[in-house]
Amino acid sequence: MFDARFRSAVDRVVSPAGQALRRTGLSPDHLTALGIALSIPAALAIASGRLVVGLVLFIASALPDLFDGSLAKASGRTSQRGAFFDSVGDRISDTIVLAGFAWYVQDRFGGHAALVPLAVLGVSQLVSYIRAKGDALGIDAQTGLMERGERIVVLCFALVFSAEMLWLLWVIFALSAITAAQRFVKVWRQANKPPAPAPVEPTAVVLRWRAWREERAGREASWRARAPRGPGASTNGFFSGSRRPGGGAAGGRWHERRMARRKRLLDDSDFGAEKTAGERTPDLSDQVPTRRHTGRGRG
Repeated sequence: MFDARFRSAVDRVVSPAGQALRRTGLSPDHLTALGIALSIPAALAIASGRLVVGLVLFIASALPDLFDGSLAKASGRTSQRGAFFDSVGDRISDTIVLAGFAWYVQDRFGGHAALVPLAVLGVSQLVSYIRAKGDALGIDAQTGLMERGERIVVLCFALVFSAEMLWLLWVIFALSAITAAQRFVKVWRQANKPPAPAPVEPTAVVLRWRAWREERAGREASWRARAPRGPGASTNGFFSGSRRPGGGAAGGRWHERRMARRKRLLDDSDFGAEKTAGERTPDLSDQVPTRRHTGRGRG
């Protein structure tokens, strides 16, 4: 709930701190390791009953987890390895601190009181695991009432109001169990949907054809940009963007000469066709008298 509603606002607040930490030369992994290291004396102080010291150290161990993300963004060191180390470090810190709580409640309340912090540890690990598994499947499982931020706040109240510590631990357990159920249902519903079809990888022929088409489009765009503009420019799109030598003004003159030559060829072909037709057509006025003269001679 905290991450979903207030994460963006918190990031805006702690981003100046990330810029300041970047100038110190620290890396996000250093802050994660510092949080793990501070959780050990915090757990020892809580287990020994020095709750005020344990509260201060517990808050100090949680602060590096608040600033390591802003430092990673400010320094440009965001990576999968850093995210993995941060997630594992959170689980280690939670285990150490809740072990200190288990030791303290066992000494103070007796009986089976130590099982309550252990139950909180188990269900909190389940909440984190469901989210991690959902992210691995490509499903967003970030939802619920009791995430790590809320759990840290309630544990701080348990250290302040030590008389009600056992009841506050029960509250964390109940809300964490509800959160685990919410995340499980969310992942279950989204995982039931059919997977999206895998994209078809283009073959080598298609890739070469696309590259050739993009290269040709680029050349034609550059030719059109170099084409002459104005009243005397050629309006023929083919010759203004042609790949043949002599584009632009020279291309326009070449086109005019080509059209004039084509017209002469058409005129010559029409004249030749008329001449051939005239040679092949018989002259009946000359043939008829000849036939009559031949007939008279035979008679």
